[in-house]
Amino acid sequence: MALHPIAEKFNAFNWHVIEIDGHDTAQINKAINEAKSLAKDNKPICILAQTVKGKGVSFMEDNVAWHGVAPKDADLEKALVELS
Repeated sequence: MALHPIAEKFNAFNWHVIEIDGHDTAQINKAINEAKSLAKDNKPICILAQTVKGKGVSFMEDNVAWHGVAPKDADLEKALVELS
């Protein structure tokens, strides 16, 4: 069974779905607060955070080869420079 459209699948089972940019901390905080306020409705809640693997690091971003791989010291230094 295909994963997408996942939001519609959760909705079909009567979940409250909150979709956000998973790289935006303000959206993450807002979604958590929204979920807390909705918890009283006794309905399951799903926060779908759209993300990109390696976001913000040119040689890692959206590169499946880095999934589950720890960077070497030199790569870590390059990544930290790009992220700062």
